[in-house]
Amino acid sequence: MSSPEIRWAGPRALLLELESLDAVLSLHSRLREDPVAGQVDVLAAAQTVLVVFDSRASARKARGHLARLGSMPAGAAAPADKPVHIEVVYDGEDLAEVGELTGMGAEGVVAAHTGQLWTAAFGGFAPGFAYLVGETDALNVPRRGTPRTAVPAGSVALAGNFSAVYPRRSPGGWQLIGHTATRMWDLQREQPALVRPGTTVQYVAVRELIELGWAESNQAEGSQADAAAAEPPVPAGPALEVLSPGPQALIQDLGRPGLGDLGVSPAGAADTASARQANRLVGNLPTDAVIENVMGGLSVQAVGELTVALSGAATTADIRSQGSSSDGPNSNGVSRQAPLYAPFPLHDGESLHLGVPEKGLRTYLAVRGGIDVPPVLGSRSTDLMSGIGPAPLAAGTVLPVGAVDSARAVGHAEPPALPEDLSSGAGGKPVVLRITTGPRHDWFTPRSLEALTGQVWTVTAESNRIGVRLGTGSATPGADAGTPLERAREGELPSEGVVAGSLQVPPSGLPVLFLADHPVTGGYPVIGAVIPEDLPAAAQLPPGATLRFVEVDPETLQPLAPLPSTRKK
Repeated sequence: MSSPEIRWAGPRALLLELESLDAVLSLHSRLREDPVAGQVDVLAAAQTVLVVFDSRASARKARGHLARLGSMPAGAAAPADKPVHIEVVYDGEDLAEVGELTGMGAEGVVAAHTGQLWTAAFGGFAPGFAYLVGETDALNVPRRGTPRTAVPAGSVALAGNFSAVYPRRSPGGWQLIGHTATRMWDLQREQPALVRPGTTVQYVAVRELIELGWAESNQAEGSQADAAAAEPPVPAGPALEVLSPGPQALIQDLGRPGLGDLGVSPAGAADTASARQANRLVGNLPTDAVIENVMGGLSVQAVGELTVALSGAATTADIRSQGSSSDGPNSNGVSRQAPLYAPFPLHDGESLHLGVPEKGLRTYLAVRGGIDVPPVLGSRSTDLMSGIGPAPLAAGTVLPVGAVDSARAVGHAEPPALPEDLSSGAGGKPVVLRITTGPRHDWFTPRSLEALTGQVWTVTAESNRIGVRLGTGSATPGADAGTPLERAREGELPSEGVVAGSLQVPPSGLPVLFLADHPVTGGYPVIGAVIPEDLPAAAQLPPGATLRFVEVDPETLQPLAPLPSTRKK
């Protein structure tokens, strides 16, 4: 067996291309059973295995060992567990069309779908979503020309050479051939995902299903079952009551890495540097949960005597006593300004009110003791992509505060963790983000590779915690307009693992910079990746902000070429 081609996927991850799905599953199994030193996550895909490490040094040291493992024969498969049986009512909206596309007719499609074993190759865009590969290519059909905006939970579908069950209501372009009551994802189980890479599945045709209520109850956007599992109890001790969440307020910690096989993204604070700073200021552990507020507007009230700190996006912060009016800073004669980047007391009954950030996008609020909501899969973070963790905060939510570790001292005032050139909108100096190229830079023309670092990009209003969506050109009058990135090759890239910071390029040619809640796999080529050290700055870019990418040596992080001038010619 030939050695796998190994590509860098950002400075701390390696993407191994293998000859077959059997080789993918074999290597994936070996790395899960016997992880390499420094290995954080390993993710199987259609033709690749992504291995994520804790540092560049760990990845570099493991490269030779991974090459040897990848060149080993797949060998005899481990004794397979009994196939997971999934009962299906074949009544999907696209069943007749799939029958025409395959030439089998509807009955032939059902016979082919149930007449073979399917093997889970890799996880997908949602927890419990698994790409299943059949024993034949008989049911290889294209995706729908226009994706549906909402596919019901429990839908059984086909796309390409894969079959899958939608574990929750979500958008999708797969061909729907039936539905099932089988729970693909359930946090109440010891292993929430029913199917993981290597699991075999046998579809069974039935006329009706006994239990349909779970699928119908899961129709709302996001997983209500997951949110309910994370609903905090009414606290008996110190707490924070949310008076207003502003545009968005979420509970975040450092996330839940290592669960890519389940379709679960790492999540966690989008700006980890600011979240860590807020915790440090109040004497918490770096892993304690904080509140992440987007575009200000957050108001909270203390229940008990608290010590808190604000970090991240700079904003005005007003403290009011219980019963004071919000009509002005000195209404009822009781109000004071809260400091930024320093610990301060929030007395029982006092409320803290954040304004719209003057610089940056996300402000972090830490409370000494940490936000003590129940963890989900080892983390208290809200994952908007997967629908896991605490629900987004709403007025009236009461958040318990954990016990204070008196051995940990409250910190001193610090300078902000934000870069000095972080602009708050159009016309500001472009923020510079350092990148390394790959793993699919060879999919793009030399002109596009030059344009990636040679032009200004603009943050669009469609950006969120999943990714920063970029447009071309600068909002500065007289500046040169940019151009979308062009591919050097046609065809589709089989879905493969992606890391935070990846610059994925869809057919529009406009990159999407993946943030904390990014999908674990992607089907568009990744031209490069922002280095982990610069992701906090990327997470603070508001709509209208401008940026430039500069390619750096992944070992030294020094630029490989001078940054082009941004001055008007």
